[in-house]
Amino acid sequence: MSEYLSVSSLTRYLKLKFDRDPYLERVYVTGQVSNFRKRPSHQYFSLKDEKAVIQATVWAGVYKSLGFELEEGMKVNVIGRIQLYEPSGSYSIIIEKAEPDGLGTLAIQFEQLKKKLGDEGLFQDKFKQPLPQFAQKIGVVTSPSGAVIRDIITTVSRRFPGREVVLYPTKVQGDGAATEIAQNIRRANEREDLDVLIIGRGGGSIEDLWAFNEEEVVRAIFESRIPIISSVGHETDTTLADFVADRRAATPTAAAELATPVTKLDVLSHLKQQENRMSKAVGNRLVYYRERLEKLAHSVIFRQPERLYDAYLQKLDRLQLRMKQSIRDYKNEGQTRSQVLAQRLLACSPVQKIAFYQEKVAQQKRLLCHHTTALYDQKVAEAKRLANSLLMLDTSRIVARGYAIVEQGGHVIDSIHKVQTEEQVTIQLRDGQLEVEVKDVKTKEI
Repeated sequence: MSEYLSVSSLTRYLKLKFDRDPYLERVYVTGQVSNFRKRPSHQYFSLKDEKAVIQATVWAGVYKSLGFELEEGMKVNVIGRIQLYEPSGSYSIIIEKAEPDGLGTLAIQFEQLKKKLGDEGLFQDKFKQPLPQFAQKIGVVTSPSGAVIRDIITTVSRRFPGREVVLYPTKVQGDGAATEIAQNIRRANEREDLDVLIIGRGGGSIEDLWAFNEEEVVRAIFESRIPIISSVGHETDTTLADFVADRRAATPTAAAELATPVTKLDVLSHLKQQENRMSKAVGNRLVYYRERLEKLAHSVIFRQPERLYDAYLQKLDRLQLRMKQSIRDYKNEGQTRSQVLAQRLLACSPVQKIAFYQEKVAQQKRLLCHHTTALYDQKVAEAKRLANSLLMLDTSRIVARGYAIVEQGGHVIDSIHKVQTEEQVTIQLRDGQLEVEVKDVKTKEI
């Protein structure tokens, strides 16, 4: 059996082959992302084409440095190494670098970030702030050595001399540019005297303008309490800063014109027009009030001011009459109520109730005496009747009339069937008793 290998031995051998094969140390693969679901750290998914599929892994540190988000169905070009995982016997590609196939990485990153921030509402018009009509101080976030700041200063001085331009020297390209732009926007917001803020730079490639597409810059613009004008690149260039800014200008000169919407001559002309309108309005108002004054001066009220009081005096008389009538009505109503209450109180007087109940007690007493007398007479008559009945039942009286009572053992003999011949019986007579012996018992024929 020595020619047979264990599964682990075979897998270990294949892993060594994978690890030592120079062609698998670095491979370049084009495929479509499949079964992708973003995870908190490492990313696991598949790369596939029309005929095959391979598992893929991107470690967390590598994924953060890609510069774009992987999406389901996205076609990508990747560089990595092939490894075999012994416990499952499966192989996969460990991706070390990736970029979208076709569109550049920055273009993909631009669209992904634009969609993300757009879904959050950062580009909606309802959050845009209006620009001030008369800005006293204008802040500028740009490079101090570029043409942008010179064009802005020249345009502001020409359109409205005396306006102050405050420069925030800023790196607008390369590493650290986005952080510096966001910091200077926040620094400008710490001041209380800035009316509008311009951010911008000259034209260039998408890489040159990329600092204005960074998320921290976009959020700093959105959070600014100062209205912001974006002037980044040429007219055909578009950055995310343009979408989130309160206004977008095609050039630095146009940005300065937006910051100073009216010129000094416009203001002077406007003030002159307003002065003429005010003078005319005041004159018309004076004429109006003069005519009213003359009309009021000739009115009857001023010639006979006592007329002002006629109506009030009449009203006072009416009110006095109504008050007196109300007092009388209230008094009469009170008297009537007092009488009613007195009658009700008299009806509830205890004297009458006592007399009523005394009469009722006397009546009940008479009824009680009458019924007691009748009951007494009835009971006396009943007692006499019962006494007579008892007397009728008295044996001594029966014997006195000539009758005799036969007893045996203390019991009255009322039938011949209760005695036998030769038995002793007692005969009660009026003046004594006889002890006799029964000689014969004869039945009475009925």
